[in-house]
Amino acid sequence: MRTLRHLGGFLIGLVVTAAVLAGGGWAVQQVVGNAAASPPDSQKMWIALGAMAAIGLVVGLVVAGRVSPLATFVPSMVLLAWTVVYALDVNRALSFIPSEPSVNQIIRDAGFGAKTLLTTGVFALLGVALFIPVLMPSRWSRRDDELDEDYEATPEGSYY
Repeated sequence: MRTLRHLGGFLIGLVVTAAVLAGGGWAVQQVVGNAAASPPDSQKMWIALGAMAAIGLVVGLVVAGRVSPLATFVPSMVLLAWTVVYALDVNRALSFIPSEPSVNQIIRDAGFGAKTLLTTGVFALLGVALFIPVLMPSRWSRRDDELDEDYEATPEGSYY
């Protein structure tokens, strides 16, 4: 049963990683592009801010929730690894971002937004915040494990 819990946490971690990288990147690109527009499009701005709020909600639920720590470990390692690659070799880290004209415009927007988040250090900050729950030993055990099934009631008047 524990394996299924951690498999579910791994799958949730993949979803959170995709949400942060693709959704967060797209939303940031929309906000930055809209801020530079001469008359800003308020509808695009609200959609992008709503996407950011939804991603923040998902990340917050995973960090605060009692799911497998793999749900936060997977995205934290992706974000921190990409940040380390960026610190060691900027060109290599930026080469992971799709920018060819053959790629769909939405994917390119998400990539450009992810570039903004990477180069400003937001991914490093978020990666560390997502890694903290992994360090808590209570996250690795189920609630059922906390209740000892072999509990024997002690007789009345017993010291232990």
